[in-house]
Amino acid sequence: MPQAWSQPRDVLQVQIPVRRHGGVGCGEAARCHGREREAETIAGGCHAGQRGSEGLAGKELTTSTERREAALRAMRDHDISQRRACRLVGVDPKTVRRDRPPDNPEIRKEMKAVAAKRRRFGYRRIGVMLERKGMIMNHKKLYRLYTDEKLGVRQRRGRKRARGSRTPMPVALRPGERWSLDFLSDMFGASRKFRILAVNDDCCRENLCLMADTSISGARVARELDALVRVYGKPASIVSDNGTEFTSRAILRWANDNGVDWHYIDPGKPQQNAFIESFNGSLRDELLNEEWFDSLDDARRKLALWRYDYNNVRPHSSLENQTPAEARRALEQFEGSAHDALAQNEDDEYEIQTRKLSL
Repeated sequence: MPQAWSQPRDVLQVQIPVRRHGGVGCGEAARCHGREREAETIAGGCHAGQRGSEGLAGKELTTSTERREAALRAMRDHDISQRRACRLVGVDPKTVRRDRPPDNPEIRKEMKAVAAKRRRFGYRRIGVMLERKGMIMNHKKLYRLYTDEKLGVRQRRGRKRARGSRTPMPVALRPGERWSLDFLSDMFGASRKFRILAVNDDCCRENLCLMADTSISGARVARELDALVRVYGKPASIVSDNGTEFTSRAILRWANDNGVDWHYIDPGKPQQNAFIESFNGSLRDELLNEEWFDSLDDARRKLALWRYDYNNVRPHSSLENQTPAEARRALEQFEGSAHDALAQNEDDEYEIQTRKLSL
């Protein structure tokens, strides 16, 4: 107890509790203490990082926005002052007094619209789509808005990959130098299975064909390749796995008659055909796992729409966020002319052979 100036130094100082008549002060203090304990309960403890006593929030208050909301909720639900609520929650009173200004509502709205339409896009590809609409920002602001809106993509469980040496294949430098083929499978209607033949150009990542049917034989694959050759020209080489359709007599005869070098990857080594495997992952992740197919015609229609979006709208990180169509046009302009685009038949004998295979 501090010493009074009017009292002599030899007087013994005695500290005694002060009691008010009727216990008015004790009751008021008890009620304030009870409100304080309730505020601590709703705030999650005496400190913002305390997790021992969980209240209605049920989790730690890690951000300033969560602490501000907890302080406002404590002031609204319990009769305590602003200063006491801020002290219990552990937040600066300035952040509670001032209303937070709107933080780029137009960008947030457009970002949520893109994420709702393309659920498997991360913040980088969403940023590319926003740049096309004139909303340019640095990656830090983009990631902050992306995390504030809780638009994170849920990571699916990865598949097992083959181990061993991985020999890289020569890089395709021009469109038409190497095509990749592979099959995918899905279901429509009442668990009716169908297959999808995917053909890609490894140079510009362009998808040339997405053909869906309940059964696809080697002869059907040869007819589809003939149709693609008439549009895009004859490829220098084709890469595929060792499936029965690709090792059939029809495919061997087609490769021999057209002079195309058909390369089969090693069994159990899908990484040797990495371009088409990456495309299959995007197709399954963005379409097959997101859509229900009522019929085979419905599946073909949705595959055609997705193929157009993949080739003309969707940005590709491997192409510096260009589309495959833009990459093909840039390569053709660089070379001065298209490489075998809309190729003409060399002679009448070749035209007769392609007609026989298409029957």
